Amino acid sequence: MLETPIIDELGYNEKTQKEWKITASKAAKNCKNYIRDIVDNLNLEPNPEKKVIALSLGDPTVYGNLKPSQETLESILEVINECSSNGYAPCVGYESARLAVAEYLSHDGVEISPKDIILCSGCSSALDLCISVLADAGKNHNILMPRPGFPIYRTLAESNGVKVKTYNLLSEKNWQVDLYDLESQIDENTSAIVVNNPSNPCGSVFDEEHLAKILNIARKYQVPVIADEIYERLVFPEKKFVSMASLESGVPMLICGGLAKRFLIPGWRMGWIIIHDPVNALDEIKKGLLCLSQKTIGSNTIVQGALPKILKTPQNFHDDLINTLCENATLTFDQIKDIPGLIPYMPDGAMYMMVKICLEHFPQFQTGLQFVRRLMEEESVFCLPGDCFELPGFMRLVITLPSELMLEAGDRIKAFCNKYYT
Repeated sequence: MLETPIIDELGYNEKTQKEWKITASKAAKNCKNYIRDIVDNLNLEPNPEKKVIALSLGDPTVYGNLKPSQETLESILEVINECSSNGYAPCVGYESARLAVAEYLSHDGVEISPKDIILCSGCSSALDLCISVLADAGKNHNILMPRPGFPIYRTLAESNGVKVKTYNLLSEKNWQVDLYDLESQIDENTSAIVVNNPSNPCGSVFDEEHLAKILNIARKYQVPVIADEIYERLVFPEKKFVSMASLESGVPMLICGGLAKRFLIPGWRMGWIIIHDPVNALDEIKKGLLCLSQKTIGSNTIVQGALPKILKTPQNFHDDLINTLCENATLTFDQIKDIPGLIPYMPDGAMYMMVKICLEHFPQFQTGLQFVRRLMEEESVFCLPGDCFELPGFMRLVITLPSELMLEAGDRIKAFCNKYYT
């Protein structure tokens, strides 16, 4: 019996229909997770006889030793039980939540108004909105980001067709900005300078004088600043965090932050943008941010409802966290500095430590990527290669693990280096 083609009333004929071909958008094709791209290509296989110690994860909650404050947990339960924050909020956030953020960030002479705050779904969402509102692919715009620097800036920019240029941080100067390099990268299409302080991956903390020099360059060329301050106030004893907004620079800036790191709740996805506009240059940008915030219809309302109490977490909680991080950093630095072939850089804050791999002493490995992969294969210790941050020949260590695991990881790294060092 002959098979008859099916033809419907609209003229569809399954025998003559062309093969389906659906292509992804340019935005999707341009969206690249640089850390995953590098790590996945390493084809990591840990030593099955040793438990993996991951010094790679920037999530401070992974090992369970760092927990949010009791006040934070109770505030969330209270909001849930009250059923007071289950609906939609304004796209920029509840007025009460924005007021709480304004009060929290108004210190060191800075007075922030709730009307200049936009709440976002985490700091990464805040950065996305800032880059999107300042840079336009159709105008061949570019943004400047630090090198080494967290690759999310590149991911967010390039997915929108915006070019990225880098300026160097100087390891020999505690990862300060190479001001000459920064200035040389600026051109007529530069839409923003991204400044990350305290730094991921370096753990560096810029003082007021250095920040002022960066802002002088931004003012000279009239380039606004995107200040990534997600690690604000996470600085070690004897160090001080200085927000860029506290400096009378005359530079308009968008300051991004959130609860993730200092309050140990990265998965709660609460971030913010502060519109700091000392020269009244950001009126159109502010309107643009309001429009862009409508794409997600606002951030998590339960967390918004709890913000006024979360942000009043007692100072002793923050002090304990800083002391733990500083102790781990010191412990790790003292261990790594005595390992042949490695040069650690003591951080001043945040949650990370950069370590240089002196490859000339490890002839078996041509690159830091090979070194990191073999370390995982033999010792089940995984550190992110510096290539993830555009700095080959280095690796980044996370210092949030329990101290006993930090010590064990250090012992394994030492055994590995002793085996291959020449």
